[in-house]
Amino acid sequence: MRMTHTMRLAAVATSAMLVLAACGSEDNSDAEDGGEDTPAATGEVNLDLKLGTALPQTGNLAFLGPPEEAGVGYAASLIEEADTGLNLEIIYGDSGDTDNKAYESEIPRLLGEDVSAIIGAASSGTSLQFIDQVVDAGVIQFSPANTSDAFTTYEDDGLYFRTAPSDVLQGDVLGNLIAADGASTLGMIVLNDSYGTGLARYVTEAFEGAGGEVVAMETYNTGDTSFDSQVNAVLAADPDAIALITFEEVATILPSLFGEFPSENLYFVDGNLSNFGDQFPKGSLTGAKGTLPGLSIDSLTDFTEDLDAYARESGQFPKGLDEFSYAAESFDAVNLLALAALEANSTDPADIASKLQEVSGGTGEGEKCETFADCAEIILGGGTADYDGISGPITFDEVGDPQDATIGIYQYGEDNTYSAFTG
Repeated sequence: MRMTHTMRLAAVATSAMLVLAACGSEDNSDAEDGGEDTPAATGEVNLDLKLGTALPQTGNLAFLGPPEEAGVGYAASLIEEADTGLNLEIIYGDSGDTDNKAYESEIPRLLGEDVSAIIGAASSGTSLQFIDQVVDAGVIQFSPANTSDAFTTYEDDGLYFRTAPSDVLQGDVLGNLIAADGASTLGMIVLNDSYGTGLARYVTEAFEGAGGEVVAMETYNTGDTSFDSQVNAVLAADPDAIALITFEEVATILPSLFGEFPSENLYFVDGNLSNFGDQFPKGSLTGAKGTLPGLSIDSLTDFTEDLDAYARESGQFPKGLDEFSYAAESFDAVNLLALAALEANSTDPADIASKLQEVSGGTGEGEKCETFADCAEIILGGGTADYDGISGPITFDEVGDPQDATIGIYQYGEDNTYSAFTG
């Protein structure tokens, strides 16, 4: 397998978004499309689909756990309301991180529940710790947030998919953004795993391609608690800008930069872009920018409001949600898996995997639809659905990567929370 993305960059009016386009269950049927056992032909569906989650309830991405799990739960609730004959059960689990290794007990537990797919992990480095175990069990792994380029060419038997784009795209956007903002030198503090070093590589390529120079790149490992040496080394290089390619460790790193480096020259990424609020003194992050794959959170107000209401009313997160990163991608992952099961008329993982590209529009043969209910109606009527999700059109290529992706640019205000950058 090889990377087939062709990238292009375009501004989206008033949203400050940069859009990049890039070129063990019971099997109910093994019939070909249009065969006598398809749902459309029989007019009957009776599928019991189990999905597991391995999302970060603990570890250095735990702040992403609530929006991702709420996205899963909300999608499942709407699928049940659609009453198509597909009965969905979600079994929640914790991925943890490569330090606490929660996945070592959680993945066997989920596989023991006979799930057709496991949604997760959020961290690319964590997913790489258990992808072989999931694939060897013949189960789908579907991440809403993995961005490492390692997955594009990974030997996964066609069982790995993701709704988040490769860091080839985010790195290109961030590197060019920093250069466009006027920086000629760049320092970086980077998590030493496949996500951190991969994203740093693409930021470097884009920044240097725009005429800049990376003058310092200091790394750290998951589980580290002191970052003074990394901060001091980067400051000593006197860069115009600093990119923080980290997870939640950024909360420990930032206080050492306050007063030592102008906040408007700090840059965040999807792994640490968070609404810090009163965690830091007012104005500490004013002007700092960051990138996040997916449509602008500001443009998804209806979805985030509905999701927050679901989280509260269902009791899944009674206090509501403070973050929404990768919630839409998680929501879409559940819908795509359910639609593929419906199209295959099967809960066998291999059958579902064989239909995921089709229901995402990757074959180019489907009718556009934007909700599970509308797409299910097309499938049950004998047609081919092309699901365009909350997070974007998705459109899987032959290796399970989304071919179309949007990278949002955000900026922090005086209250240490971020909103879409408006130029």
